[in-house]
Amino acid sequence: MKFHQDLDITNRAAAALQVEALVAAHRPDEVLLELPPGEPGPATLSAVARAQRMCRSMDVAFTVTGTAVPVQEPAGEAGLRLESGARRRR
Repeated sequence: MKFHQDLDITNRAAAALQVEALVAAHRPDEVLLELPPGEPGPATLSAVARAQRMCRSMDVAFTVTGTAVPVQEPAGEAGLRLESGARRRR
C-alpha cells in the first residue's frame, strides 16, 4: 500500500482502517507500506504504528519504505524497548 501524501488528523484513521481492511481481507504474508518522500508527520507516524501493531498481532511481516528519515534509539535507551501496550514508569 502507498500513502501518496503525508497524513493529517482528518485522514489518519481512514488510512489506518484501509490498511487493516486490506490485511484482514487478503491475509498476506507481508505488508509493504510506502510513504511519500520527506519527513513523515505525527499523523502519518501514528497510522504506521497502528498498522504495525495490527500486523504484529496477526503474525504478518511489516515493512515501511520511501522515507529518508533514519530511525534511531534515543540516547541511553538501547536495549530498553517495550512491547506494544507496555508502559514505563518514571
